[in-house]
Amino acid sequence: MSAALPAPGLSHVCDLHVELDPIREMGQGRAGHRRIIPIIGGTVTGPRLNGRLLNLGADWQTIWPNDVAELDTRYAMETEDGAVIEIINYGYRHGPPEVLAKLMAGEIVPADQYYMRTQARLETGDPRYDWVNRTLFLGTGTRQKLGVTVSLYAVE
Repeated sequence: MSAALPAPGLSHVCDLHVELDPIREMGQGRAGHRRIIPIIGGTVTGPRLNGRLLNLGADWQTIWPNDVAELDTRYAMETEDGAVIEIINYGYRHGPPEVLAKLMAGEIVPADQYYMRTQARLETGDPRYDWVNRTLFLGTGTRQKLGVTVSLYAVE
């Protein structure tokens, strides 16, 4: 019989403080209600990555009939030392209807009252940050009126 495989660990990499433009409603699509939320900047702070989010990218959301928000983002950061790193972040946000209504109204809701989790893929051509090209990342997030905060963790 084989030895048990080790459970993966998580180590905090950074917090993404994402600034958003207002939601652009697209209407009903094939899979649900569609909307685009432009990403216009922000900051990156943490033990392994620091810098700023660039004014480009968006979250292309689909709200399913059961009120689960499918999050599908693509944007980029520039590190303090000038490396550009692409971020592709995919995940889900859901919770009780009254909590989701507060979020959509721009109210601050404690993060433990709803579920917002992501899986992120980072990519760069800068050799100083090549480690991001071969690391899996998980995120936990919270929504504000015109922003999102996502804490990214490397899967060890």
